[in-house]
Amino acid sequence: MLVYHNAMLLLRQLAEALQAEYVPRSRPAGEKNFSAAECVDRVASARNATGTSLTFAESEATLQEALGSAAAAVLATPQVAKAFLFEAQPLAKPLLVVAQPRLAFAQAAQYLRAAQSSTGVHRTAILASSVKLAEDVSIGPYAVLGEHVAIGARSRIGPGCVLADGVKIGADCILHPRVVVYAGVELQQRVQVHAGCVLGSDGFGYVRDAETGAYTQFPQQGRLAIEDDVEIGANTTIDRGALEETRIARGTKLDNLVHIGHNVRVGRNVVMAAQTGISGSSTVGDGAVLGGQVGIGEHAEIGEGVILGGGAGVLSKKKLRGAGIVFWGRPAQPLREYLKGLATLARLTRLPRKEKE
Repeated sequence: MLVYHNAMLLLRQLAEALQAEYVPRSRPAGEKNFSAAECVDRVASARNATGTSLTFAESEATLQEALGSAAAAVLATPQVAKAFLFEAQPLAKPLLVVAQPRLAFAQAAQYLRAAQSSTGVHRTAILASSVKLAEDVSIGPYAVLGEHVAIGARSRIGPGCVLADGVKIGADCILHPRVVVYAGVELQQRVQVHAGCVLGSDGFGYVRDAETGAYTQFPQQGRLAIEDDVEIGANTTIDRGALEETRIARGTKLDNLVHIGHNVRVGRNVVMAAQTGISGSSTVGDGAVLGGQVGIGEHAEIGEGVILGGGAGVLSKKKLRGAGIVFWGRPAQPLREYLKGLATLARLTRLPRKEKE
């Protein structure tokens, strides 16, 4: 049986991990056994905080609220903390002073993420004899691991997962229930894959017989590589390469119900919202942002830092470039041009019939 608990960290340890300045609470008047060795084991809003929670504040008002809550400690900016401390009030709670409290709060949540107190292979899991497991790996109920599968240290394979022959999983990865990973796929370090994902399935590639009209599948024998710190949302599917590879680069975050076709290359730190689909052999540059329900045709190129608004459509072989430029519409065009076109259309619909003619 797997039992879960939250990691408990001393605030000084957490401050060091977050590169934050630790400001201990004030010594209560008359308290002889004062100890500043506070601990936290979770993050929470000020309203829902408990005595072992960490919360954050980005203004003097929210800092006052956080200090009046049950939280054990508060993340705050230097400016907000300085303004409060300048008033020389007794500090009821310790502060962790950092430039970006919201970011530090999210990072702290990862440090404090629920950890397994016991590891190992569940009795119902099926592992081939050639499987290699590093230390502190957890394999959940009814998981199936094929020949020559390798799992890195501290990785967790959830219930019902299927890892085909030759799959390689790096350290500190999490595969949630019912993830299916086809043969030869590689996940590097700290990859998180949510429930129901299918990684490395055949791409949608066929050759049509000009005489009979019948379709024959083009070989789908490439590979799929997922780099460090990628997170893949529930029920997302990513195809292997046809003759080459599909690659999702470091730090990219994919929402639920995304589909990525064969030979696609997605750059670093890309954010992709739900129901987006990318056709084969297209590329998405570093730092691009794709809204929900974006559709991209084959062999298209989305440049670094490009922003595609929700529902945007990119034609096959189209190239969109310009970091920070927002593209919208079907076919996608710079937002200013898109809005200008809408305004022109609106004026035309308001014109009297004679003027239209």
